[in-house]
Amino acid sequence: MKMAPIRLGFVAATCALLTGCGRAPAIDIVGSFFPAWMICLTVGVILVFVVRYFLLRYRLETEVGPLALFYPCAVILFTSLLWLIIFR
Repeated sequence: MKMAPIRLGFVAATCALLTGCGRAPAIDIVGSFFPAWMICLTVGVILVFVVRYFLLRYRLETEVGPLALFYPCAVILFTSLLWLIIFR
């Protein structure tokens, strides 16, 4: 009788982990399906290049702190925001 709670817990954990296995968001571009996160990442990198252009133009790049930390964080920020705005 002690196996029943363990088995029930295993079934509950499996069901909880499989609930996210729905349709993956994909975008059809010229007949090929791309994952939505890849599109968001590409646009996020492009937006960071735009931010860098404006920082260089107004001579503010020295004010943002360590650049090796700032630019990857900006890419993550833009990618996450695009994902939330467009796909959620």
